[in-house]
Amino acid sequence: MRYDVAAVRALFPALEGGTAHFDGPGGSQTPTPVAEAVARTMTSSIANRGSVTAAEQLAERTVVEARAAMADLLGTDPATVVFGRSMTANTMDLARTLARCHGWGPGDEVVVTSLDHDGNVRPWVIAAEAVGATVRWAELDPATGELPLEAVQEVLSERTRLVAVTAASNLIGTRPDLPAIVDAVHHVGALVHVDAVHLAAHDLLDRDVLGADLLACSPYKFLGPHLGVTCGRADLLEGLRPDKLLPSSDAVPERFELGTLPYELLAGTTAAVEVLAGLAREGEGASAHQDPDGSTRRERLIASFAALHEHEEALRTHAEDGLRSIDGVRLHSRAAHRTPTLLFTLDGVEPSAVHRHLAAVGVNAPASHFYAWEASHRLGLGASGGVRVGIAPYTTAEEVDRLLTGVAEVVARR
Repeated sequence: MRYDVAAVRALFPALEGGTAHFDGPGGSQTPTPVAEAVARTMTSSIANRGSVTAAEQLAERTVVEARAAMADLLGTDPATVVFGRSMTANTMDLARTLARCHGWGPGDEVVVTSLDHDGNVRPWVIAAEAVGATVRWAELDPATGELPLEAVQEVLSERTRLVAVTAASNLIGTRPDLPAIVDAVHHVGALVHVDAVHLAAHDLLDRDVLGADLLACSPYKFLGPHLGVTCGRADLLEGLRPDKLLPSSDAVPERFELGTLPYELLAGTTAAVEVLAGLAREGEGASAHQDPDGSTRRERLIASFAALHEHEEALRTHAEDGLRSIDGVRLHSRAAHRTPTLLFTLDGVEPSAVHRHLAAVGVNAPASHFYAWEASHRLGLGASGGVRVGIAPYTTAEEVDRLLTGVAEVVARR
């Protein structure tokens, strides 16, 4: 089905100002159905979850619907979907809980990678160091931008307890061979925690097929509100006992959710998944779990992400070719398999100066290490990082042209 980017853009009030947003990897713009779902929930008669009053029932329904929506998006069981303040907060709590409940200690090993966002590095480093476990590093190849399977395999051993790895780099877009990495990790009897924050905005995930023991994402990267989501194997979650308040539920997933859930954000998350499921229908978000034609939301998501992939890949190629043609531009996104996210630097110009000039001409393409601290340093970019260009569902070819013109202007002024 044809991808109608104009119809998609009509869902986003922020785009009416004319700014070209290439800052999606840091957080996408918000479509009207999501904002309306948040506002509607906040202004409804609502209470804590229950089954007696209409207000209680609305809260309960909001939670159930959000778990079902995220399960459809991530290919997992709704009963394993955990909501929290952010992916980082969820992972910090999870790392401490795993270390304690699985008895990590001296002699045990935890593997992290230099490709990852620090949100999937530091929680595991802190948890390992707290109990005397060893941290081992699987290294990004700076020449290719790849995280080779061999780089993970060579740091695995019978003492490996967990490997934390990204599904896609938020800095340079690299998509490691995740199925092969998961197989290798499981072969030594260890767990895999996958950071899917960046990839979830560009590809439809299936945690069960992938075999990830734990998987994390953030709805605000894919049109939703600021929130963190973690899901995992049901048996693994059942065996974990996180710190919690005594009267709070001991059921999974509630035992991992501290305090009252933000019902309005859960409603917005459900609405975001519905918008994504409607992208293949020229931007008209569906309003029910099942369409009149009988298709399920998961089936609609499959069709939508296929259309989105074609749209984003065409624009990525356009942006890459254009940047390569500009004198002095160095592209650091080089992996064979990657998301439509580009990182570049300009010889003789600080990334922050490029960022400022682009902003002045109505193009938002920020400059930073974007918390991919280890990757930025391994690429030789240090704390300055580079200028990041993220293609989103609402990006157009004309906006890519504006970006290229802006970069060319910086070169002309050097």
